[in-house]
Amino acid sequence: MKRPEALGPTAAMEPAAVRPRPHRIVEVDALRGFALCGIFLANVLVMSGLDGLSGGGGGGSAGPTASGLDQVAHWLVMALVQTKFYLLFSFLFGYSFTLQMDAAERDGAPFAPRMLRRLLGLFVLGALHAVLLYPGDILTTYALLGLILLAARAVDPARMWRAALRVYGVVAGLYLLLGAAVALVDTGEGDEGLAASAASAAELTAAYRGGPADVVRANMDAWSDILVGLLMMGGMVVAAFLAGFVAGRRRLLADTGTPERTARLRRICLWGLAVGLPGGVLMAAGTVGPLGARWEIPAFILGMLTAPALSAAYASGLLLWFATPRGARLAVRLAPAGRMALTNYLAQSLVMALVFTGYGAALYGRVGAAAVLGGTLLFYGFQLAASAWLMSRHRLGPVERLLRAVTLWGRPAPRG
Repeated sequence: MKRPEALGPTAAMEPAAVRPRPHRIVEVDALRGFALCGIFLANVLVMSGLDGLSGGGGGGSAGPTASGLDQVAHWLVMALVQTKFYLLFSFLFGYSFTLQMDAAERDGAPFAPRMLRRLLGLFVLGALHAVLLYPGDILTTYALLGLILLAARAVDPARMWRAALRVYGVVAGLYLLLGAAVALVDTGEGDEGLAASAASAAELTAAYRGGPADVVRANMDAWSDILVGLLMMGGMVVAAFLAGFVAGRRRLLADTGTPERTARLRRICLWGLAVGLPGGVLMAAGTVGPLGARWEIPAFILGMLTAPALSAAYASGLLLWFATPRGARLAVRLAPAGRMALTNYLAQSLVMALVFTGYGAALYGRVGAAAVLGGTLLFYGFQLAASAWLMSRHRLGPVERLLRAVTLWGRPAPRG
């Protein structure tokens, strides 16, 4: 889509107060809408009580029904979805950060106070989300790590890209050391360890099948594990933030139709599949089967380190498809959900809480993976239709409108 300077010299020289608002980049919204589906598929494994039931590759149950279809469904999500889509979402967060910078410039407003209010709004929403609905919230993580982007926003894109590579390199080195250490040590828990794990799982199941107070308490008890996860995944998120910021500064997603960019996207897609698919297969083999429990953590780490390649393959492949007539129609269907991604993300958690916890049906640990994932895809289809309907009537989703009000606190809404 055209950006202001692409509209000609007159538009580029208009005062910020009267310059028209540029059209949204459909491809960015469509990628965000696509990422919503992957985030949902990964999160529902946790919320339904399926994640962790696999038992580290030993042919875990993937749910109480333990059918072959359940095993296949769980295995495919671990191979193709787990850890891939939060990186894509993180990349798009970094890209959208540059769009927020452009918006502040157009409105003639200082960017730092505006973004600080936005990050604070995200943090508050995320904290409430984590306590009431889903402890694996990502909004608080984005709000905290977004401060890094705010501090580094003036850095040259080339230097920022090198910083992203360095962050990834350091994280990869630490993870590989951890994976090697685990692989060299016998991780057999013994009878006492297995009994303690079973007791902990039973306690968690009882809490999520209990009343609302039990659910809130279980969510808050999970914060220590979430903090560990943040420390482990934070480096990957920061690297994706920085890469997305660089892409935004260079406007790599604004126009993907040139032959040079098409060739680049094809290379990224092919290399990403070549590196990312084997890593995803290894991750699934270690966490669902058939590898033994000793290789669960090393396999997960190797899969996580190759996840950025598969995330890049997904994004570049979709961008190539969006340039075709059929792909353009798909982008139009995905974009409305991406425009109100925050509303959809929170709605997904609300529905999961009503289905799987004591807020509603309390089906935690009672449904097989195939049924859970099938229901997830059905609800995502409903979200696509509902988002299209809402975005045809409103410019923002309800939670996006709230966050915008916080972001623009004390300032009139810009015209255009």
